[in-house]
Amino acid sequence: MENVAIIGASMTQFGQRDGWVLDLLSEAGTACLDDAGVSPDAIDHLYVSNMASGEFEGQTGIMNAIAHDLAAMPAYTARIDQTSSSGGAGVKHAWQSVASGASDMTLLVGAEKMTHRTTPEATDVIASITHPVEYKHGVTLPSFAGLTARLYLDTYDAPRESLGKVAVKNHKHGVHNPHAQFQKEVDLDTVLESPIVADPLRLYDFCPITDGSAALMFCPESVAKEYTDDYVLVPGVGGATDTHVVHERADPTTMRGVVESSRIAYDMADMGPDDIDVAELHDMFTILEFLQSEDLGFFEKGDGWKAIEEGRTEMGGDMPINPSGGLKSKGHPLGASGVAQVYEIYEQLMGEAGKRQVGDADTGLACNVGGFGNCVITTLMEAN
Repeated sequence: MENVAIIGASMTQFGQRDGWVLDLLSEAGTACLDDAGVSPDAIDHLYVSNMASGEFEGQTGIMNAIAHDLAAMPAYTARIDQTSSSGGAGVKHAWQSVASGASDMTLLVGAEKMTHRTTPEATDVIASITHPVEYKHGVTLPSFAGLTARLYLDTYDAPRESLGKVAVKNHKHGVHNPHAQFQKEVDLDTVLESPIVADPLRLYDFCPITDGSAALMFCPESVAKEYTDDYVLVPGVGGATDTHVVHERADPTTMRGVVESSRIAYDMADMGPDDIDVAELHDMFTILEFLQSEDLGFFEKGDGWKAIEEGRTEMGGDMPINPSGGLKSKGHPLGASGVAQVYEIYEQLMGEAGKRQVGDADTGLACNVGGFGNCVITTLMEAN
């Protein structure tokens, strides 16, 4: 099996956008083709990561439509839906298409258009991720987050302020991301005094509703060398699931999907947590950054909150997490988020992240979570 490389990447502005999902896909796809220097007719496979274009705007068949708009015919197309980890699942599918030898050039574009719907409407679409048994009782992802956050704080004697410091850190990082939805800092008092959403979590513990798109170009390393001397390798990708009914888990503070998907990726790449220089984690809620950082092996169980208190996860720390600003500051267009995470690691490993560059990063990790850990994709990357 030949090494899989990424030779181009792009990301649109995240936030409230005027265009529809096909406009966003076209914007990111065109920019990625330009960045990679690849002609549309060279694409063998074209994957679109998207959770709910039908539910949000009544638009289906977007994978075929974007192949037409990009002049990528007769490429094979598929839409990848894995709820809020659709982007990561798209990365896995694109990687597999190249690693298997089925494609010499695969374009992945992820997008979601959400802000044209009211908050209750968008929340209801997102809540459909939950199991029907839970959904009919009015259970939502924020309620799971609040319950889990309370359990974590009580179990590990963590101060409430530690969760607020995740939001403060990621907003601070997002200031330097020109694509982020929120490019402004917030102070801890603002976070802790914001309206309660699901106790103990408040408004600033949650990511926003967002429009946006991101794209990546995958090919075998031998093909990459025909286009450029500078590219990033993807030595490991792992995917896993956990119980769909969250209350059936033995320990809700352990995300088994994160544990298992990272184990697969680490084994595939012959790497471990200590080898990672920078990480992008799925902080849809601030508590998720603690849970993932522990289940990925960066910190001991129950010590994730100590890392934020000690400044270890800031850009100047020994384990920088979410230099992009994370979902919290950058935004969370469902189908694009996992692709944008890999875009950020690509930029970091290429040394092109500007003011948010963490240093001479040689390896990176992206962890994209679906639902409340129902499905997870972990991607490992390294500079060539």
